[in-house]
Amino acid sequence: MIEVKQSKLGDGGEFNRGVFATVDIAKGTLIHQAPVVPYPNEDHEHVEKTILEDYVFEYGANHTAILLGYGSLINHSYEPNATYDINFDNHTFDFYAYTDIKAGEEIVINYNGEEDSMDPLWFLDDYEERMLEFNKSNDDEGEKETETQSMDTDTSK
Repeated sequence: MIEVKQSKLGDGGEFNRGVFATVDIAKGTLIHQAPVVPYPNEDHEHVEKTILEDYVFEYGANHTAILLGYGSLINHSYEPNATYDINFDNHTFDFYAYTDIKAGEEIVINYNGEEDSMDPLWFLDDYEERMLEFNKSNDDEGEKETETQSMDTDTSK
């Protein structure tokens, strides 16, 4: 249902990955359950000194969590196609399709936790520029797919 590939979001570096749908995913479908490794908030000062700081999530009032599986590789968007619930009973973050997601589309969540939150995030100095490029590349791929489908259904050949 999902796979990790190079993402067009971010700085384009070799580790610029994202999670992509391999099949069409209907709105409301459970996409992934990411197990968590929680730690007390007072220990976060140690994590802040590492690259892991960019991959952690709030986990209740007193803890932060490192997500295992694909959870920490799902990128941010202010126009998310996925959302998540924290499942404290199972110690997982459960990711769901917030909209219908097409095969090949990158799965993105709003890192603010609320799908419609437009609060600025710490790493988004050039976010608007990157999102314009991301949306343009998705539009271009959609046009190519439509052209291919048109050629496949052209009966005048």
